[in-house]
Amino acid sequence: MYENLIALISDPNAWIAFLTLSALEIVLGIDNIIFISVIANRLPAEIRDKVRQFGLLFALITRILLLLSLSWVMGLNNALFTVQDHAISGRDLILLLGGFFLLWKASKEIYIEVEVGEHEEINTPNKRDLANSNSMLKLFMGSIVQIGLLDIIFSLDSVITAVGMVDDINVMIAAVLASVFIMLIAAKPIGDFVQRHPSIKVLALSFLTVVGVVLIAEGMGAHIPKGYVYVAMAFSLTVELLNIRSRAKKKRLAKTV
Repeated sequence: MYENLIALISDPNAWIAFLTLSALEIVLGIDNIIFISVIANRLPAEIRDKVRQFGLLFALITRILLLLSLSWVMGLNNALFTVQDHAISGRDLILLLGGFFLLWKASKEIYIEVEVGEHEEINTPNKRDLANSNSMLKLFMGSIVQIGLLDIIFSLDSVITAVGMVDDINVMIAAVLASVFIMLIAAKPIGDFVQRHPSIKVLALSFLTVVGVVLIAEGMGAHIPKGYVYVAMAFSLTVELLNIRSRAKKKRLAKTV
């Protein structure tokens, strides 16, 4: 066992595969971080960080369990039933359910952010309710369940990508551990940045809507290259960051006048 481990560590091809897969896992985890940030930012500050951490740890556990049960994951490609001449497999069904859930959640959050406003949020517990430990626990567990459901969807996509790129299960698990560790570090700064800038928050929710549509399309057999989606997201984010900088510059100039 130790000889195999030493041989793996000393193999440059294994390191190239590890670094490549880690980078790809981090990219695929961006939508996961956005979703966790959106959920966590709706929560009281007392449990916000814990929800982020538990959500990402849940993602780590889910991905490792899926990697250790590759035969089951590959079996998800077997057809369960047919819809308009398209065979729906277990994987397709999971993607469809996840896509519709993501569309519903993102649309609801956009409505709250744009139409309802901060002082009249719907379905948000008041301070008296939050003082109750049972209410806080229910809020915490409800958020973890929502994050867990989407983690399964994102993990399935991540594991299938890993299987297509690397043959060694040890390299796959190491890459997943490295990517989740980076995500744990980045989750709070990203979440705080999204919370400080409402326009970024709406943009992030719009990203989740696009991801939901992509998941539904994948579930129905229409493959959409995710590179196109990520390039569009990066372009939109760059434009919005330039707008934020422009607005901040105008405010500074207004104060000096």
